[in-house]
Amino acid sequence: MKEYAPQFIKNVALLGHGGDGKTILTDALLFNAKCTDRIGKTEDGTTVSDFDPEEIKRRISISTTVEPFEWNDYKINILDTPGYFDFIGEVFEALQVADSCLLLVGAKTGVQVGTEKAWEYAEERQKPLMFFVNKMDEDNANFDKVLSQLVDTFGNKVIPIQYPIIENGKFLGLVDIVSNKAFLFENNSVKEAAIPDRLIDKIEEYKNALIEASVENDEMLMEKYFAGETISQDELITGLKTGIITRSVFPVTCGSALKNIGIKELMNIISNLLPSANDGMKLKAIDIKTNNEIQVEINEKAPLCAFVFKTIADPFVGKITFIKVLSGVLKADSVVFNSSTEKQEKISQVMIIRGKKQIPVNELKAGDIGILTKLQNTNTNDTLYDPSRPLRVNPIEFPKPWLMLAIEPKSKGDEEKISSGLHRLTEEDLTFRIEKNVETGQNIIYGIGDQHIDVIVSKLKAKFGVSVNLSDPKVPYRETIRKKVKMEGKHKKQTGGHGQYGHVWIEFEPGPTEDLTFEEKIFGGAVPKQYIPAVEKGLRECIKKGVLAGFPVINLKAVLVDGSYHPVDSSELAFKVATSIAYKKGLAQANPVLLEPIMKVSVIVPDDYTGDIMGDLNRRRGRVHGMEPHEKNMQVVEAEVPLAEMFKYATELRSMTQGRGSFSMEFLRYEEVPANIAHKVIEAAKANLQEEEEE
Repeated sequence: MKEYAPQFIKNVALLGHGGDGKTILTDALLFNAKCTDRIGKTEDGTTVSDFDPEEIKRRISISTTVEPFEWNDYKINILDTPGYFDFIGEVFEALQVADSCLLLVGAKTGVQVGTEKAWEYAEERQKPLMFFVNKMDEDNANFDKVLSQLVDTFGNKVIPIQYPIIENGKFLGLVDIVSNKAFLFENNSVKEAAIPDRLIDKIEEYKNALIEASVENDEMLMEKYFAGETISQDELITGLKTGIITRSVFPVTCGSALKNIGIKELMNIISNLLPSANDGMKLKAIDIKTNNEIQVEINEKAPLCAFVFKTIADPFVGKITFIKVLSGVLKADSVVFNSSTEKQEKISQVMIIRGKKQIPVNELKAGDIGILTKLQNTNTNDTLYDPSRPLRVNPIEFPKPWLMLAIEPKSKGDEEKISSGLHRLTEEDLTFRIEKNVETGQNIIYGIGDQHIDVIVSKLKAKFGVSVNLSDPKVPYRETIRKKVKMEGKHKKQTGGHGQYGHVWIEFEPGPTEDLTFEEKIFGGAVPKQYIPAVEKGLRECIKKGVLAGFPVINLKAVLVDGSYHPVDSSELAFKVATSIAYKKGLAQANPVLLEPIMKVSVIVPDDYTGDIMGDLNRRRGRVHGMEPHEKNMQVVEAEVPLAEMFKYATELRSMTQGRGSFSMEFLRYEEVPANIAHKVIEAAKANLQEEEEE
């Protein structure tokens, strides 16, 4: 494949609900461009995009793949994205580097949640977008119904530029509304035909709508149109291209990827109408020297700037780094700088990738997408730049994962393997997170949903040879007291020679802060000054475990008020032991209670779901504080909910809202656990402690 200048490169993200045919369409595009000799099948695991064993096993796309092909003197980089919500991070990666989007819709299923979400993501980033109504060959396919749904959902800027020819329920061909020509498909050939009489009025109506939308961005064309003059086909195409770039027109096309009907026509539309790399949105970056924000122009003459939008961590092949060259030219055997490490990286080889096939090239020009291998210190969201112009491109903002699970190896001795594997997987998936809970001793993994976590676990086994167990994380409970007590602690031991003697009186009461508040009110040297720090130190060691169930104690005030000592037998150790005795006896009598973490939860859902969401939060022992309007018929429900009820909320919220809801949460405070739940927690904690002691 030859090198292309930015104006001849098109980067197109395929978006859509899972199952609408993005991967098969990718195969059809590659087949027509003569990059492959057949169109694969998802169910057979023979598609170019879904080559990963996990994708073949599950028959879904998990990763975004880049599939370049040449058509009409253009290089088109198709970014085939997953349609399932669990892999949304992959969609965000593709959208960062795409110059336009092709949003697929099933001709039978129509607009689904994934369609709406894909539109939302493209709109947030102001990406030019075109629709492709796929699976027109299927029984009960209904283009008019789908078109009506698209207009109702996304507005009247959605206008068809193709219309299907259906006879007796069979998809025979289509009308190109721009050229006013009809094409029939038969035995892998296309022939021009007359537009069926029954469609003439409809085609005329759509063409007028298309002309009106297309002349909006050109004053001369608008004047010509309102003067009643004819808009030529070339003028319409020019206006349409501008309309797509400015997002004042969202064209609708149609066809069947599986039957390869209308796909060459779609390829012509992509090459003729969708924006090239130099027409696309310019990414924002920080000039490292001045700290000013700039926009990176797609310009092959400028110093090099390349953005890392994706990483694959493979234990055998090594790290594969996906980049888009924003400016300059990236060549093999060159040296670049990394914005994150501020260190050099040696580029040994530059390649493009199609599925899993790596193809070496001499260079990548501005606007193009490719891969680099064997970069040691470069990860997703890093910028590679020429030292003459140090830049840091604004990073992709990934959604936060909120499905939490504790993970441990099935076999003892695999701790290092699981740690290494998990950290390698976090390099390639920034929606996956792992953290060590020092308090509970558990490794906690965070994912977008059940399927996301399931894939992580499968990859751990397949790539890194370690099997794991998953469980709900332990809740980091706390203990405190509710009343004031005064308690004596005496430690006296005589064993011949020096003995041990420590004696304290301590008042315990609820404290003003989470941390221990310690005071001393000793008169007359009842406890010598040199032993008072030992009392505080002893208390700080004691509060690591409460008397109810062994959880840390918070909000405790302890005042050393009296005691006694022995001039020979007293020591720091003796006073620490005495303090421990007073602590255990005192807290047991001070009405100890169990506390649980309460989270501040914000749930964003469509209006229709607010009642169900508030009811569900109440069932989770939550307190709903209110609701306020959010953009586009959405509401934000604010609540306080115990952490113990939130571990699997990510999955359950998706189920309740058909994937339309999202949420975030943050720690707020600790609060007393209801008695019936506290009893169960305490009994379980005591049983665990007993098991640990027996082991």
